Amino acid sequence: MQQTNSSNRYAIIIIGILFFVFGFVTWLNGTLIPFLKLACQLENDIQAFFVTFAFYMAYFFLALPSSLLLKKTGFKNGMALGLVVMAVGSLIFVPAANSRNFGLFLTGLFVQGAGLSLLQTASNPYISIIGPIESAAQRISIMGICNKVAGMLSPIIVGALVLKHANTIQEQITTTTDAALKESLLNELAGRVIIPYICIAVVLFLLAIMIKRSSLPEIESADEHSADTHSGDKTSPLQFPHLMLGVLCLFLYVGVEVMAGDAIGTYGRMLGMPLDQTKFFTTFTLSAMLAGYIIGVFTIPKYISQQKALSISAVLGVIFSLCVFFTSGYTAITFIALLGIANALMWPAIFPLAIDGLGKFTKTGAAFLVMGIAGGALIPLLYTTLKDKHIVSNQASFLICMLPAYLYIYYYAVKGFAVGKAQISIAKK
Repeated sequence: MQQTNSSNRYAIIIIGILFFVFGFVTWLNGTLIPFLKLACQLENDIQAFFVTFAFYMAYFFLALPSSLLLKKTGFKNGMALGLVVMAVGSLIFVPAANSRNFGLFLTGLFVQGAGLSLLQTASNPYISIIGPIESAAQRISIMGICNKVAGMLSPIIVGALVLKHANTIQEQITTTTDAALKESLLNELAGRVIIPYICIAVVLFLLAIMIKRSSLPEIESADEHSADTHSGDKTSPLQFPHLMLGVLCLFLYVGVEVMAGDAIGTYGRMLGMPLDQTKFFTTFTLSAMLAGYIIGVFTIPKYISQQKALSISAVLGVIFSLCVFFTSGYTAITFIALLGIANALMWPAIFPLAIDGLGKFTKTGAAFLVMGIAGGALIPLLYTTLKDKHIVSNQASFLICMLPAYLYIYYYAVKGFAVGKAQISIAKK
């Protein structure tokens, strides 16, 4: 028993390092959106938000292939391969910066997302089933702390490097009539990402070697080979309604998380706030998420269940979204940042609730859930389209994207997680 606990602790530390990597790379998007809009001279926010589109759509296309690959490689080798793919994506930023080619930047982001889809498909079910399913949200909350600490650091560190004196540079680029000077300024700005992304690639390669050589235990779902599961005589994960509803729930959750984390800077810019300030707004949201994760570690499942935490979080999301709509200025930005608290416990709760009882379909079910991360691609793009096309106001665009999502998440927390399960499963909850 002591050997098993020691092995599990070791695995949690390794996965924690991976979640730190997820966070650092993922939350750089908030910095890249204004950076690439300026460096590549994009016309509007719709184009700029293809940063999140390219990154998160990789999950949609590659989550299921990742699941099939994991069945052949196992968790450990799959994680190592995912890190290598992410490193390759980071290196693509070098020729992209040298040519200031927005399409090449998006290619690098898509490849990074491809590597992350493999890592996420492996690591989330791994951390969920390495211990009791009832405390999975607690373990995922610990992983979330690693993720969000990294996410808080990435815009501060990389943002300070690539967006240093951003307002001054933007004014020079806008006002200069010398084409050669403008080109020189843009090339210097674009080149700022080269060294940070080379460093990221090196770290990712080293981590891949570490994972490959580690003694990370290879585990399977406790239900994987058991006949006494909810999988029964089912032949496909599509036959589990609570999983399919969970995929939609996670799709909406990731969408609102990216809105609160990556779109907060754009929202501030729409309110007239300078780029030198808005480049750090993502850190505010992630600080609030960190606080939420810490709450989750100490309260789940000792004081509240996973689904109760999810329902409370959804209600907070509704309240804060309405507050954003009815306020302005830094007050509105504060409420967007506070959405981080509402969002923090959603992934830790949704994932284990959705894969509970899948048995032999656990890995494929996890892949479907990871496909739901595509919400981070589509919902922010909906927001920018609504506001930039002047269909509705900036405030209304934000509310349209957020409020229905939180209402559905509340439904999943109170009813959706149990739809289609056997009565014994519902009683267990």
